[in-house]
Amino acid sequence: MKFDSHKKLLGAAVLGVSLAASGMAAAQDAGAYPTKPVTLIVSFPPGGSSDFFTRLVANGLSKKWGQPVVVENRPGAGGNIGAQLAARAAPDGYTLYMSSINTHGINPGLYQNLGYEPVKDFAPISRIATVANVLVVNPSVPVKTVPELLAYVKANPDKAFYASSGSGTSPHLSSELFKRLTGSNLTHVAYKGSNAALTDVMAGMVPMAIDNLPAAIANIKAGKLRALAVTSPQRSSELPDVPTLDESGVKGYDVTSWWGLFTRAGTPPAIVQKLNRDVVELLNEPQVRATIATQGAVAAPSTPEQLAQLVDSEISRWGQVIKDAKITTE
Repeated sequence: MKFDSHKKLLGAAVLGVSLAASGMAAAQDAGAYPTKPVTLIVSFPPGGSSDFFTRLVANGLSKKWGQPVVVENRPGAGGNIGAQLAARAAPDGYTLYMSSINTHGINPGLYQNLGYEPVKDFAPISRIATVANVLVVNPSVPVKTVPELLAYVKANPDKAFYASSGSGTSPHLSSELFKRLTGSNLTHVAYKGSNAALTDVMAGMVPMAIDNLPAAIANIKAGKLRALAVTSPQRSSELPDVPTLDESGVKGYDVTSWWGLFTRAGTPPAIVQKLNRDVVELLNEPQVRATIATQGAVAAPSTPEQLAQLVDSEISRWGQVIKDAKITTE
């Protein structure tokens, strides 16, 4: 019995030393991290909101670390292709992933086989930004308000089309929610990214779109797109004269897009904590916040725990919306 007791004490001591050593190693790893280039994957092509926030974070972290942060655009399947790639990365902090309301909110309720698990496969770092979507039309469309638009598409069914940045994206579901709440008969035209969708709206190929405000705001201010309403509960500070959809008669309409930074699940906690500190510090820089604000978005840093809670609540919320509206992937 006495011998067994000594064995247990020795085992506990060895375990304690082992844990302490691993803790010291993790701390040292975090202190040195990163010692080589970091890859930041985004699930959407250049030119849209996701790409904008990804490059803003990549540039900021690269300057902070003195290491390249290489952006990889991996579009397709509503964001699933990029998420799948990130979910298979080594858990060492050298592959980061810019998630969105799509990959970590909408898609779990939309696709039967995602190819990744948004909770189990990823370690949350911080939320990055939140933004309203905006309903825009080609300036040649003879409407200036949402009621006028609804009357126009009803009177011109051959022109009742809307563009989106892709099937299953936030703009797509925002548009489907708009369609359901207004009883309008609109046909979806899916594109590969915001840039392609808005280009065709500006060219007059499709009369309207609901898209993320950062992707559309420059062309709104240039007069190439006419903004009719924003999707958030409050007006945008960048477009104070543009009403909300709720104000425009679509009562109860409330959609706000968000982005969050993740790494692979299993990444040492010390590295995740360092990433969170550096990202939050970056997002709190006045110049970075001002840059985000000029795009119609709001910097929204968080703790990893807060981002995890957001993912849980969004998966639940959008899953119910998709079920109620009987929305399926095309």
